Amino acid sequence: MSILVTGGAGYIGSHTCLELISAGYEIVVIDNLCNSKLESLKRVSELAKKDFKFYNGDLLDEKTVEKVFFENNIDAVIHFAGLKAVNESITIPLQYYHNNITGTLILCQIMQKYNVKNVIFSSSANVYGIPKNAPVTEESPLKPTNPYGRTKLIIEGILSDLYISDHNWSISLLRYFNPIGAHESGKIGEDPNTNPNNLMPYINQVAIGKREKVNVFGKDYNTHDGTGIRDYIHVVDLAKGHLKALERVLQTTGIDVFNLGTGVGYSVIDLIKSYENITSQKIPYIFTERRAGDIDRCYADVTKAKEILGWQATKNLSDMCYDSWNWQKNNHNGYTE
Repeated sequence: MSILVTGGAGYIGSHTCLELISAGYEIVVIDNLCNSKLESLKRVSELAKKDFKFYNGDLLDEKTVEKVFFENNIDAVIHFAGLKAVNESITIPLQYYHNNITGTLILCQIMQKYNVKNVIFSSSANVYGIPKNAPVTEESPLKPTNPYGRTKLIIEGILSDLYISDHNWSISLLRYFNPIGAHESGKIGEDPNTNPNNLMPYINQVAIGKREKVNVFGKDYNTHDGTGIRDYIHVVDLAKGHLKALERVLQTTGIDVFNLGTGVGYSVIDLIKSYENITSQKIPYIFTERRAGDIDRCYADVTKAKEILGWQATKNLSDMCYDSWNWQKNNHNGYTE
């Protein structure tokens, strides 16, 4: 049994590859390395003590995607590949729509051709946009506020229509909240190719001396300390959620959607203070203006994943901060040493 992992060299993809191999699955990876580095997969192989097939290819290249299916007996696909920066998507929306949606269409067409009808899609809590209430359930209104989030919602719709057209498909849509942390070995972690778009890699870069301070956007939210509250989830917990979803899609048909988070919200200041306490690194920060569209609080209702997938997050905020720092201190320049 082989599992194709698209975008497997990325942050969440690489951690999921390691969990898949550790659970006894054979994997095949395709990644164009535009937002990732091959070194991550080399380290996955070292940690797992096992090699696997890698294709340096783009989902927009139909011939390469078909080659992957022709040369391997694929049983299911975990689909991570895609552009993923919210701010960048606002600047270059056409590139996001073309890459994320067209790449998925090509993938699904070739899956259909080779009768591979099990897929797990890497979606995002971005599809909820600005939720009116927390916690956010899978039934909450879907109103993404940026092109990145809209590509995720469009792809969810494409996969839903695919199942309606053919009930032999088995599809899980996984809506992630805020992945942080790194593998406990310190060998694989988050390594942004450009300026970090997320809070934790920014904190890491301040801790390692690459940046002077963290900018905290807004201090007048209706929260206990005035900063925005979010649901942070350890990337290893998130990766294990994919294994639970994989077990389900291999055994059933249908389409379902699951929030993957902890169900607990922490503020920006909570995260910074926890990081300082766990790592003994001082993290200077300043307050700046709110960002458009940011909200007081957003965290997941994870009841459905617990009841149906038998999955729940096990790592706490201290684990997330410790493992993030452990990765960064062992890899000052990420995978480029």
